[in-house]
Amino acid sequence: MPNNRSSTLFLAVAACLLWSTAFVGVKVGLKYAGPFAFAGQRFMLAGLLLLPFWWSRRPNFRAVCGQAGMILSIALFQTFILYGLFYLGMTLIPGALAAMVIGASPLVTAVLAHYCMTGDRLSPFKGGSLLLGIIGVAVLSLSRQPWGSATGLAELAGIGILLLANVAGALGNILVARHKAELDPVFLNSAQLFIGGLGLLLLSLLLEVQPSQPLPWSYYAALGWLAFLSAAAFSIWFVLLRRPGVRVSELNLWKFLIPVCGALLSWLLLPEEGPSLWPVLGMLCIAAAIVIFNLPGLRRFGARL
Repeated sequence: MPNNRSSTLFLAVAACLLWSTAFVGVKVGLKYAGPFAFAGQRFMLAGLLLLPFWWSRRPNFRAVCGQAGMILSIALFQTFILYGLFYLGMTLIPGALAAMVIGASPLVTAVLAHYCMTGDRLSPFKGGSLLLGIIGVAVLSLSRQPWGSATGLAELAGIGILLLANVAGALGNILVARHKAELDPVFLNSAQLFIGGLGLLLLSLLLEVQPSQPLPWSYYAALGWLAFLSAAAFSIWFVLLRRPGVRVSELNLWKFLIPVCGALLSWLLLPEEGPSLWPVLGMLCIAAAIVIFNLPGLRRFGARL
């Protein structure tokens, strides 16, 4: 059991570090393509990248049909809605700010898990950390001074869209954890990524103008990296969500690494972005809330090692 917990910790941290690199890649790709087209291409490619890893042990047709509703539900929440909103929100706000708003997803997941999962209740201690996280989001929102310009209003809308994306992602996590089906987690991830990506690509054909010029190498580099990290990180996460004794809320708390690393990478690699006082204070509130929320789980985890 200690080795299992150690591997859970290692894999959770690895998945979160992979996800933290997404904000820079998304910002690069959105310079050349619409949000739904770029997202659709990314997730369809990610689903195909996983095909060699489950093809030899693929489930039979009857098993897949029996779980079709679950696969479609996870694809809807975990890819189509979550990343449709995520990419749309990323067109409105800087990458570092997006990293911190998305970083609040463990708090959203904890609230929903409290009502949707047995044995995953929200304590007063965790409730206090949620309040601190809400304060952080409020500081972030007000720091953009949305009343002063159309740009500020757009950024406020972007924050709201990303918060809705957090809700969709939390529901997707709960669906995976609640359905302990016999389907291979890698197959499940591959299928839901491809289906969700296909839906986003079809949506882009209806709503977006398609590029008429050849796209630069930086677009394809960003697309390739994002597809790889999606295939790897989501497969790791699905495996962890199905491990016995792993709680949805406590596993998602490791995502506190995403906003910090994502913001730092955005400031370092995107020349148009840089830190300023009030957004940093809001980010610190969110980061502190997630760490405080995580402390009881960390103490229990450390005591078991």
